Amino acid sequence: MNQILQDIQVYGMGFLEAAFTVLCITVLTIVLSWIFGLLAALGKQSSVKFLRAVSRFYIWFIRGTPALIQVFIVYFGIPQFGIHFSPFFAGVIALALNSGAYVAEIIRSGLNAIPSSQMESASALGMSRAEVMRRIILPQVFRIILPPLTNEAISALKNTSLLSTITVIDITLYAQTIISATFRPFEFYIAASVIYLLLTTILTELAAHLERSHQKYS
Repeated sequence: MNQILQDIQVYGMGFLEAAFTVLCITVLTIVLSWIFGLLAALGKQSSVKFLRAVSRFYIWFIRGTPALIQVFIVYFGIPQFGIHFSPFFAGVIALALNSGAYVAEIIRSGLNAIPSSQMESASALGMSRAEVMRRIILPQVFRIILPPLTNEAISALKNTSLLSTITVIDITLYAQTIISATFRPFEFYIAASVIYLLLTTILTELAAHLERSHQKYS
């Protein structure tokens, strides 16, 4: 017990800072992935051939390659073209691009679940396609896709552990740093696991609350 209290006193603040970094990366990743995903989903269903081709390639490439390789491409590969990112922003961009491809498929499945007659009826009333999407289709889609979006957000949070490979001081890298100094891998990997578990539980509860609120007012 004394050892646990001592470890909390010595390493607790460092774990809190690492957890805050993970939360910041996760929030930015979720927001950007929803933007990328929506654009890709709409592009895949666009009447413009070029947009369909770009969207399909993006989804195909991202879903067919490991997330870690995508992180390396953004952080190590893109700088060869003169574009440089800090480890933090390279990680956010890579994870957002990765998650965005899966979000695109989630949104596409939600769009396909809405009867096409709704679009036709609204168009007959004089509404533009953009108005129909914003005011009628997307609110229904959001209610349908919220559970799978929650799962994808949790995956994005856990994928932040990959960023330890590009020197982002997240929970994983901080735990590894302590382990290299103390030679106590079991205790500190368990500590890292508990922190990830707490963060994913909080995210799950927030999503559940959002879903209940949306059902209440829909």
